[in-house]
Amino acid sequence: MTKKKDIELLRVTHLRGPNIWTYRPVIEAWLDIGELEQFPSNKLPGLTERLTAWLPSLVEHRCGVGEVGGFIERLRDGTYAGHILEHVVLELQNLAGMRTGFGKTRQTFDGSGIYKMAFRTRQEQVGRRALVLGRELLMAAIEDRPFDLPAAVTELTEMVESLCLGPSTNNIVDAATDRGIPHIRLTDGNLVQLGHGTRQRRIWTAETDNTSAIAEGIASDKDMTKDILSSCGVPVPEGALVTSADEAWTEAQDIGLPVAVKPYDGNHGRGVSLNLSTESDVRAAYDIAVERGGSRSVIVEKFIVGDEHRLLVVGRKVVAASKGESLWVTGDGELTVQELVDTQINTDPRRGTTEEFPLNIVEPKKSQEVQLDLQRQGLTPDSVPEAGRKVLIQLNGNVANDVTDLVHPAVAEMAALAARAVGLDIAGIDMVAQDVSQPLEAQGGAIIEVNASPGLLAHLKPAAGGAPRNVGAAIVGELFAPEQDGRIPIVGVSGTRHTALIARLTAWQLQVSGRYVGVACEEGVYLNGRKIARGPLSEWESGQRLLLNKNVESAVFANGNRMILTEGFAYDRCTVGVVTDTAGHEDLDEFYIDSPDKMFNVVRTQVDVVLPEGVAVLNAADEGAAAMADLCDGDVIFYGIHAGVAPLAAHCQAGGRAVFLQGGGFVLADGQDTVAVLPASCLPTDEEECREAVLAALAAGWALGLSPDLIAAALRTFEWKTRRAATGRAA
Repeated sequence: MTKKKDIELLRVTHLRGPNIWTYRPVIEAWLDIGELEQFPSNKLPGLTERLTAWLPSLVEHRCGVGEVGGFIERLRDGTYAGHILEHVVLELQNLAGMRTGFGKTRQTFDGSGIYKMAFRTRQEQVGRRALVLGRELLMAAIEDRPFDLPAAVTELTEMVESLCLGPSTNNIVDAATDRGIPHIRLTDGNLVQLGHGTRQRRIWTAETDNTSAIAEGIASDKDMTKDILSSCGVPVPEGALVTSADEAWTEAQDIGLPVAVKPYDGNHGRGVSLNLSTESDVRAAYDIAVERGGSRSVIVEKFIVGDEHRLLVVGRKVVAASKGESLWVTGDGELTVQELVDTQINTDPRRGTTEEFPLNIVEPKKSQEVQLDLQRQGLTPDSVPEAGRKVLIQLNGNVANDVTDLVHPAVAEMAALAARAVGLDIAGIDMVAQDVSQPLEAQGGAIIEVNASPGLLAHLKPAAGGAPRNVGAAIVGELFAPEQDGRIPIVGVSGTRHTALIARLTAWQLQVSGRYVGVACEEGVYLNGRKIARGPLSEWESGQRLLLNKNVESAVFANGNRMILTEGFAYDRCTVGVVTDTAGHEDLDEFYIDSPDKMFNVVRTQVDVVLPEGVAVLNAADEGAAAMADLCDGDVIFYGIHAGVAPLAAHCQAGGRAVFLQGGGFVLADGQDTVAVLPASCLPTDEEECREAVLAALAAGWALGLSPDLIAAALRTFEWKTRRAATGRAA
């Protein structure tokens, strides 16, 4: 068939874990660029100009040049369609609010026109759609025809907002990543696991697995909250619970005007009316509170003079504080109040309807609270104020001006006490004060609410004032001590030689040491030696199940080469990475893995993910595996049947560790010193082919810090264990 100037997507795969491209999830696309193989960008007139007109921010892409403008330079010098598509897709994701930067494109065979392209994405569906739209954009640029870029960006932006983690949760996840703590998204929402197995913690935006349901219940009961705070010496406004408009007005007179009226169990300021001084206002506010709160129980309390503040308490410390301000518009004699709000308030670029905006859109026609404030000024949303008249739209709210550095220590102490009194590990403390830099008692300030699951965005993107506050780091610091990273020991085994046996031998050593161990290998999935049903799950999904299990203290994975190429690893990094060999490229032709060099790049992924404090266990007899020693960020242990094999001997000579057979025993050597010799009776079978597997497993156990005596005991009992397991009895 005659080729044409087109880009055909041959195959699109989401690699969900570390892979041959990078440590993080990517979309891998196989492309056939057809006749475009003969037309690099410098031979397509006007292409560079059209692309940069549509996507001017491509100038920020450094590409291989390593500096701003590097990709544009490549375009002008001449680069191919696959590489251009990679950058277009990345930029579309960036424009949609999902920042990504990694991408690579490689030709499968010289002159074939078929390329493998990989690009980073934080969400599979968004990445796949960006790929399709990116191809359409690039083809439009090549063919010099229109493309609706705003529509494409809007579509992707809506997908990002609905499918990706919210900005608050994402800030916490990013803070965990900065500390080397792995994460797993548990749902399509914001429920996230930080860490693995027994060391995991869970967050749901600003709630954690430490957040008490009882404390949340108390916080939602405003009357109970006030009683508890008052008993602890926290200043709160005088108030009473009422169940009718008549009672509300009676209590307002007893308390003393002006008053505030709020729902009994509301939150986020919904249904709250402030500074009420007349009977009609109090009755109207009662009705609003009932409607917004869903209950006839309403709180009437003394109105506190001052500005509203929101203090974020994490653990026992205030980590951020924001101040509210009143919202006003100025009449011009022509526009209605609604129109004035739209032109004087809602045009603020910090306002929007989604979580990424620190301030909300103000809608007088939809807000009963705003309408009540307008009514008290003799206005409605459709009124036209005279020129120069200032109209109050919202007395308190807009709590997005950072004042963290101004908070008086006594105020911070009071806020932290309020959170502890209610029992919340993370709390939003609503406080009214004239000056946050002065103690509350001196100015008649008070804490008016304690909120569970507080919003974080106002502190991440303050509207004005101080700097953004990295509240995610504070939350992660509350969940994990400074020396903790949430990781359990993980062993990964890659290659084609006895990987399942090595995995189970290694797991048994860990079990004998007293740990609860999970194993995922070609023979199945095991929890502490008990085989469990894999069901319809893929290898990757089965592996993830081990990391989600709160019982698992260590996990061992045997990773097939096909899994690496189609899904990636189920874990992000490992404590020990075992590589048995680099054979098998003959079975992977369908992936364009057609040479030992390409096979090497597949298997080296196992070594690439070894932690800096971890160990790579490498077969010294396999030239490719032995060559990976230089790629490891951590330590290296070689293993081999013969002590004289060149890489192993040189490694010992240089002071490295090795495991080998000598004189009928398994030798653990640290440099030129023999640490231990385990007798050949440790072999689980007499088969020669198992000896290499035993050496690899022994080296893995040693790398995990297990003692030679324990390793020997585990290997002696392994035959008994497997025979029992084969008969279906408990191991």
